[in-house]
Amino acid sequence: MKLFYAPGACSLSPHIALREAGLPFDIVKVDLRDKATESGGDFKAINPKGYVPALELEDGSIVTEGPVIVQMIADLVPKSGLAPAFGTRERYQLMDWLAFISTELHKGFSPLFNPATNEEAKKSVKERLTLRFAYLTEALGDKPYLMGENFSVADGYLFTVLRWAKSFKFDVGSKLDAYFDRVAARPAVQQALEAEGLRAAA
Repeated sequence: MKLFYAPGACSLSPHIALREAGLPFDIVKVDLRDKATESGGDFKAINPKGYVPALELEDGSIVTEGPVIVQMIADLVPKSGLAPAFGTRERYQLMDWLAFISTELHKGFSPLFNPATNEEAKKSVKERLTLRFAYLTEALGDKPYLMGENFSVADGYLFTVLRWAKSFKFDVGSKLDAYFDRVAARPAVQQALEAEGLRAAA
Protein backbone atom coordinates (compact mmCIF):
# COMPACT_ATOMS: atom_id res chain seq x y z
CA MET A 1 0.00 0.00 0.00
CA LYS A 2 0.99 3.59 -0.53
CA LEU A 3 -0.19 6.56 1.56
CA PHE A 4 -0.13 10.01 -0.03
CA TYR A 5 0.25 12.59 2.74
CA ALA A 6 1.12 16.16 3.63
CA PRO A 7 2.98 16.68 6.93
CA GLY A 8 0.57 17.35 9.78
CA ALA A 9 -2.51 17.32 7.56
CA CYS A 10 -5.47 15.02 8.19
CA SER A 11 -3.49 12.27 6.44
CA LEU A 12 -1.64 11.88 9.75
CA SER A 13 -4.70 9.96 10.99
CA PRO A 14 -4.45 7.04 8.51
CA HIS A 15 -0.66 7.20 8.82
CA ILE A 16 -1.03 6.49 12.54
CA ALA A 17 -3.60 3.76 11.83
CA LEU A 18 -1.27 1.99 9.38
CA ARG A 19 1.52 1.93 11.93
CA GLU A 20 -0.77 0.85 14.75
CA ALA A 21 -2.04 -2.00 12.56
CA GLY A 22 1.48 -3.07 11.65
CA LEU A 23 0.75 -3.09 7.93
CA PRO A 24 3.52 -2.67 5.35
CA PHE A 25 3.20 0.58 3.39
CA ASP A 26 5.11 3.39 1.72
CA ILE A 27 4.50 7.10 2.17
CA VAL A 28 4.56 9.69 -0.60
CA LYS A 29 4.72 13.37 0.29
CA VAL A 30 2.37 15.71 -1.55
CA ASP A 31 2.67 19.46 -2.13
CA LEU A 32 -0.95 20.50 -1.71
CA ARG A 33 -0.41 23.91 -3.25
CA ASP A 34 1.09 22.59 -6.47
CA LYS A 35 -0.89 19.31 -6.38
CA ALA A 36 2.33 17.42 -7.02
CA THR A 37 4.00 14.42 -5.43
CA GLU A 38 7.56 14.71 -4.14
CA SER A 39 8.80 13.08 -7.36
CA GLY A 40 6.99 15.69 -9.46
CA GLY A 41 3.99 13.56 -10.39
CA ASP A 42 0.50 14.98 -10.87
CA PHE A 43 -1.31 14.26 -7.61
CA LYS A 44 -4.70 15.05 -9.17
CA ALA A 45 -4.17 12.08 -11.46
CA ILE A 46 -4.16 9.99 -8.27
CA ASN A 47 -6.88 11.87 -6.41
CA PRO A 48 -8.90 14.27 -8.59
CA LYS A 49 -10.19 15.94 -5.41
CA GLY A 50 -6.67 17.29 -4.95
CA TYR A 51 -6.37 16.72 -1.22
CA VAL A 52 -4.91 14.14 1.12
CA PRO A 53 -5.17 11.46 2.32
CA ALA A 54 -5.18 9.03 -0.56
CA LEU A 55 -4.37 5.37 -0.03
CA GLU A 56 -3.34 3.25 -2.99
CA LEU A 57 -4.16 -0.41 -2.46
CA GLU A 58 -2.25 -3.42 -3.77
CA ASP A 59 -4.59 -3.72 -6.78
CA GLY A 60 -3.96 -0.08 -7.72
CA SER A 61 -7.35 1.23 -6.55
CA ILE A 62 -7.48 4.44 -4.53
CA VAL A 63 -9.44 5.28 -1.38
CA THR A 64 -9.56 8.98 -0.51
CA GLU A 65 -11.68 9.80 2.54
CA GLY A 66 -9.93 9.62 5.90
CA PRO A 67 -12.74 8.16 8.05
CA VAL A 68 -13.26 5.40 5.47
CA ILE A 69 -9.54 4.72 5.07
CA VAL A 70 -8.94 4.26 8.79
CA GLN A 71 -11.86 1.84 9.14
CA MET A 72 -10.60 -0.15 6.17
CA ILE A 73 -7.13 -0.33 7.75
CA ALA A 74 -8.65 -1.52 11.04
CA ASP A 75 -10.70 -4.17 9.25
CA LEU A 76 -7.63 -5.48 7.43
CA VAL A 77 -6.13 -6.37 10.82
CA PRO A 78 -9.04 -7.18 13.16
CA LYS A 79 -6.72 -8.37 15.91
CA SER A 80 -5.29 -4.83 16.13
CA GLY A 81 -8.44 -3.79 17.99
CA LEU A 82 -8.46 -0.46 16.13
CA ALA A 83 -12.18 -0.82 15.39
CA PRO A 84 -14.96 -3.01 16.78
CA ALA A 85 -16.56 -5.54 14.44
CA PHE A 86 -19.16 -4.38 11.93
CA GLY A 87 -22.73 -4.74 13.09
CA THR A 88 -21.93 -4.19 16.75
CA ARG A 89 -23.17 -1.29 18.81
CA GLU A 90 -19.55 -0.38 19.49
CA ARG A 91 -18.81 -0.10 15.77
CA TYR A 92 -21.58 2.44 15.34
CA GLN A 93 -20.22 4.31 18.34
CA LEU A 94 -16.84 4.46 16.60
CA MET A 95 -18.49 5.69 13.40
CA ASP A 96 -20.32 8.31 15.44
CA TRP A 97 -16.99 9.60 16.76
CA LEU A 98 -15.41 9.62 13.32
CA ALA A 99 -18.34 11.59 11.92
CA PHE A 100 -18.20 14.09 14.80
CA ILE A 101 -14.46 14.63 14.42
CA SER A 102 -14.80 14.97 10.64
CA THR A 103 -17.72 17.38 10.53
CA GLU A 104 -17.60 19.31 13.80
CA LEU A 105 -13.84 19.56 14.35
CA HIS A 106 -11.89 18.85 11.15
CA LYS A 107 -14.07 20.99 8.88
CA GLY A 108 -14.49 23.50 11.67
CA PHE A 109 -10.80 24.33 11.43
CA SER A 110 -10.87 25.00 7.68
CA PRO A 111 -11.54 28.78 7.97
CA LEU A 112 -8.55 29.16 10.31
CA PHE A 113 -6.23 27.73 7.66
CA ASN A 114 -7.60 30.13 5.05
CA PRO A 115 -5.62 33.43 4.98
CA ALA A 116 -8.67 35.17 3.50
CA THR A 117 -10.73 34.59 6.66
CA ASN A 118 -11.13 37.87 8.54
CA GLU A 119 -10.60 38.23 12.29
CA GLU A 120 -14.30 38.49 13.12
CA ALA A 121 -15.00 35.23 11.34
CA LYS A 122 -12.02 33.58 13.01
CA LYS A 123 -13.35 34.62 16.41
CA SER A 124 -16.72 33.02 15.65
CA VAL A 125 -15.04 29.83 14.44
CA LYS A 126 -12.88 29.62 17.58
CA GLU A 127 -15.91 30.10 19.83
CA ARG A 128 -17.74 27.26 18.07
CA LEU A 129 -14.72 24.96 18.27
CA THR A 130 -14.28 25.78 21.96
CA LEU A 131 -17.81 24.48 22.55
CA ARG A 132 -16.95 21.27 20.71
CA PHE A 133 -13.85 20.77 22.83
CA ALA A 134 -15.93 21.30 25.96
CA TYR A 135 -18.27 18.55 24.77
CA LEU A 136 -15.29 16.27 24.14
CA THR A 137 -13.96 16.87 27.63
CA GLU A 138 -17.29 15.83 29.13
CA ALA A 139 -17.70 12.84 26.83
CA LEU A 140 -14.18 11.58 27.50
CA GLY A 141 -14.77 11.62 31.24
CA ASP A 142 -12.23 9.40 32.98
CA LYS A 143 -11.71 7.11 29.99
CA PRO A 144 -8.16 6.89 28.60
CA TYR A 145 -9.47 6.81 25.01
CA LEU A 146 -12.67 7.78 23.21
CA MET A 147 -13.97 4.22 23.10
CA GLY A 148 -12.84 3.34 26.60
CA GLU A 149 -9.76 1.35 27.55
CA ASN A 150 -8.65 0.58 24.00
CA PHE A 151 -7.07 2.93 21.46
CA SER A 152 -9.07 3.14 18.22
CA VAL A 153 -8.75 4.84 14.85
CA ALA A 154 -10.95 7.64 16.23
CA ASP A 155 -8.17 8.51 18.69
CA GLY A 156 -5.63 8.86 15.89
CA TYR A 157 -8.01 11.23 14.11
CA LEU A 158 -8.75 13.29 17.21
CA PHE A 159 -5.03 13.52 18.00
CA THR A 160 -4.43 14.93 14.52
CA VAL A 161 -7.06 17.64 15.06
CA LEU A 162 -5.79 18.44 18.56
CA ARG A 163 -2.37 19.14 17.03
CA TRP A 164 -4.06 21.86 15.00
CA ALA A 165 -5.75 23.20 18.13
CA LYS A 166 -2.37 23.52 19.79
CA SER A 167 -0.89 25.30 16.79
CA PHE A 168 -3.73 27.85 17.01
CA LYS A 169 -3.14 28.25 20.78
CA PHE A 170 -6.46 26.79 21.90
CA ASP A 171 -6.77 26.12 25.61
CA VAL A 172 -8.45 22.71 25.44
CA GLY A 173 -8.15 22.09 29.19
CA SER A 174 -6.11 19.73 31.31
CA LYS A 175 -8.14 16.61 30.49
CA LEU A 176 -7.70 16.91 26.71
CA ASP A 177 -4.07 17.95 27.22
CA ALA A 178 -3.48 14.73 29.17
CA TYR A 179 -5.33 12.76 26.48
CA PHE A 180 -3.18 14.36 23.79
CA ASP A 181 0.02 13.47 25.65
CA ARG A 182 -1.20 9.89 26.19
CA VAL A 183 -1.83 9.38 22.48
CA ALA A 184 1.40 11.18 21.52
CA ALA A 185 3.40 8.77 23.68
CA ARG A 186 2.28 5.71 21.73
CA PRO A 187 5.19 4.24 19.73
CA ALA A 188 3.23 4.11 16.46
CA VAL A 189 2.25 7.76 16.84
CA GLN A 190 5.83 8.77 17.53
CA GLN A 191 6.95 6.84 14.45
CA ALA A 192 4.36 8.57 12.27
CA LEU A 193 5.33 12.01 13.58
CA GLU A 194 9.01 11.32 13.03
CA ALA A 195 8.40 10.04 9.50
CA GLU A 196 6.52 13.27 8.67
CA GLY A 197 9.16 15.48 10.30
CA LEU A 198 6.81 16.67 13.02
CA ARG A 199 7.04 17.31 16.74
CA ALA A 200 4.45 15.77 19.06
CA ALA A 201 3.15 19.02 20.52
CA ALA A 202 3.27 21.31 17.50
